[in-house]
Amino acid sequence: MARNESVPILVVDDDPNSLDIVRTFLEARGYRVVTASTGKEALSRMEELRPGLVLLDVMMPGMDGWEVARVIKSHPDFGSVRIVMLTARSDFADKQQGLRSGADDYIVKPIRLEELGTRVERNMKALERPA
Repeated sequence: MARNESVPILVVDDDPNSLDIVRTFLEARGYRVVTASTGKEALSRMEELRPGLVLLDVMMPGMDGWEVARVIKSHPDFGSVRIVMLTARSDFADKQQGLRSGADDYIVKPIRLEELGTRVERNMKALERPA
């Protein structure tokens, strides 16, 4: 299955262990991965790298993932970026808030890597579809 290695994935999480696990897993599958540990850093990376997919933790100090998602989706250049929330917040209300914030998908931690791989593949394929 061909992957678009040229389109980076931005992984945002304040937990360095989570960042490392997700980055290593995705790089082993041929994806180009860039990381950020804060919401502010994520938004800066958006400008630099123009990723197609953002894997975004919700609970981070300062700017939380929901706020980051809203900023990304309201930006004129980034509205088509796919956002997948990766979070321990598993309540239905949390999932609703994530989707209202602009998330295209939602994965509850602890992350099952097989599920992560499937969701990333699906969201990356969605980028290839004509608008």
